[in-house]
Amino acid sequence: MRKALFVGINNYGSPSLNLKGCINDASAMAAILETNGDGSPNFDVKLCTDVPTKGKLAEMINKLFSGENDIALFYFSGHGAKNNIDTYLVTPDAKSFDLGVSVTDILKMVNDCKSTNRIIILDCCHSGTLGASNILEETTAYIKKGVTILTASKSDEVSMEVNGHGVFTNLLLDALQGAADISGNITPGSIYAYIDKALGAHDQRPLFKTNITAFTCLRKIPPKVPEDILRKLTAYFPSPDQEYALDPSYEDTNSPGIEHRVIEPFAKTENVAVFKDLQKFQSVGLVVPVNAPFMFFAAMESKSCRLTALGYHYWKLVKDKRI
Repeated sequence: MRKALFVGINNYGSPSLNLKGCINDASAMAAILETNGDGSPNFDVKLCTDVPTKGKLAEMINKLFSGENDIALFYFSGHGAKNNIDTYLVTPDAKSFDLGVSVTDILKMVNDCKSTNRIIILDCCHSGTLGASNILEETTAYIKKGVTILTASKSDEVSMEVNGHGVFTNLLLDALQGAADISGNITPGSIYAYIDKALGAHDQRPLFKTNITAFTCLRKIPPKVPEDILRKLTAYFPSPDQEYALDPSYEDTNSPGIEHRVIEPFAKTENVAVFKDLQKFQSVGLVVPVNAPFMFFAAMESKSCRLTALGYHYWKLVKDKRI
């Protein structure tokens, strides 16, 4: 089972403290992670907004990380605060030295959880403290196997809102629609890479901490190359160092029915189908033409194409029957 809790708090009881985009953030995150890109079920989601008290928030987090699941995911958007004792997810009932649920308590719940993968995503100020030692640097994480943490900012940074969404969550939502590998899998690692590239050196800096042996797919979208076509890699390239010889019959525009100069052998239906697959591979970096700038010229000049290093990786996955 894949279950997720999304919390957004806007109302902190004072105009000077209230936020505008946190409920939008939590609602949008819940909606996008509830299904995959093809509409199939993904996470069993629970959305809670304006959670009134520290006790209620702690209870919900504890319930999420109870039991054994494939993935337990917690997302929070709201105020974060830091004092000389700890860092807190702030709740509306906050008082001095009782600001909300501490990241230390959250980390204990997460580390004690029996779920295979536990993922925490925080869009709040000072969120980078989660998983860090108070003695060592914040990048030194005390997290157990299976835990992944993705935060909007470092421990000493604030988290910004723009146009009704947190800057971090806005990028996160974009990543959950497009930061996929060739097979269509979106992982915490690919999300972080997308967000990290989008934010400049003077912007808030997201943090990524993990203790895993393999990335977990958070959401799947239609793959850039369908898996049935990927599996043809080993058919087109029986060995990874072998080149695939081309000629003009692979180019579908090389036909007497099209008004331009054509070259024998003219386009053949079966070769054109193969060439379209090879062009798909080339578009995602699995194949490159040999001694030609584009696949079109490799075909028209009777040259060839070969696997790239990434192409060899996917060739091996197909060979090992992992795709």
